[in-house]
Amino acid sequence: QVQLVESGGGLVQAGGSLRLSCVASGRAFSSYAMAWFRQAPGKEREFVASIDWRGVSTLYADFVKGRFTISRDNAKNTVYLQMNSLKPEDTAVYYCAVGGTYPKTARGGYDYWGQGTQVTVSS
Repeated sequence: QVQLVESGGGLVQAGGSLRLSCVASGRAFSSYAMAWFRQAPGKEREFVASIDWRGVSTLYADFVKGRFTISRDNAKNTVYLQMNSLKPEDTAVYYCAVGGTYPKTARGGYDYWGQGTQVTVSS
């Protein structure tokens, strides 16, 4: 069993930055790929970014390329999402997920999910 706990969400003005963190426990965290997804009210949960087990290979949704950066610290069992140049349309609950070894966009490729952290970007 894996437990994931996200933090770092909050209210920020457009153009601002936030860094989300997700701490994993319960398994060999360093062996698995990690990802961030988000879900806005009334919308499907969508892929944001993913990183492989080594922290070398990453994958991003087109709408965050150049603005968001995913990284991980296996010594701390933590994955991060640095979000810059935030836009009101980035407002959503952000979830981290773990599964497999290589980055992928499909929700079904991840086995465990956190409870989410709210990010609100005001205009």
